Amino acid sequence: MPLFRLLFLIFLIVPIVEIYLLIQVGEEIGAGWTVFLVVATAVVGAGLLRQQGLATFFSAQQKMAEGELPASAMIEGVMLLLAGALLLTPGFFTDALGFLILVPMLRKRFAQSLLNRGFMTGGSVFTAQSSQRTSYHSDGEKGKVEQGKTIEGDYIRRDED
Repeated sequence: MPLFRLLFLIFLIVPIVEIYLLIQVGEEIGAGWTVFLVVATAVVGAGLLRQQGLATFFSAQQKMAEGELPASAMIEGVMLLLAGALLLTPGFFTDALGFLILVPMLRKRFAQSLLNRGFMTGGSVFTAQSSQRTSYHSDGEKGKVEQGKTIEGDYIRRDED
């Protein structure tokens, strides 16, 4: 399914589900308690989000200190951003989805499944210890540049006709 159609369906269906649930809950417990529950879930969710966001941040820092790419922590961070957006959106359906993302075991499993499917592939890791800077002289000779030196310049590409 094309991305535009999927987003269109999400933006169409989710508000309808939210309105339906808000009306049903409001009929059962009253409008005041419904508003209270919506605000309370946002406040509780923000607290949990802050706690888990910091834990994910420290996990990513630890992996980087060990020289590893914190791919899983990066995906979890994006998922936590999504959870925050869902929890701040008024309604019970989006709150339920947001709280599901806040469950660490579920979030880690989902992040790992994305990694296993090749969600974050390619690229290379650059470390300062293994880097070599190379300069190209005007006569085409290749040479090494001293560490810490930056050479700036302009170039014009001329295709041979």
